[in-house]
Amino acid sequence: MRLDLADVPGELQPAADAALRAAGVVEGHLSVDLVPADRIRELNRDHRGRDEPTDVLSFPIDGAGGVAGPRELGDVVICPEHAADLDRATVHGVLHLCGYDHEADEGEMRALESAVMLTLRPGDERR
Repeated sequence: MRLDLADVPGELQPAADAALRAAGVVEGHLSVDLVPADRIRELNRDHRGRDEPTDVLSFPIDGAGGVAGPRELGDVVICPEHAADLDRATVHGVLHLCGYDHEADEGEMRALESAVMLTLRPGDERR
């Protein structure tokens, strides 16, 4: 199996693909959903105990270990109303699905996120 991005909005597929490849993931399926503020608030409350809207949430399914069938990476949920940049939110969410955690690492996830953004937008100083 190769990367299956059929459930990622077309305009966000380059960002999802770049993040996966930067993380060394070359096969699996993921989905990205764009949702309104009330839905992401509900998800944030139910899964993280934070009763407020946020920009992006990630829900990994298969871990890094082997799986019996095609690898299901998980779901990224983005609220465009709260995301300043949909590409960056996609990259951020996908990196979480790949096991990165900016709340627990030494800056590796943020550095990789910036590097991916630079490949998507060369010369963009907002990385």
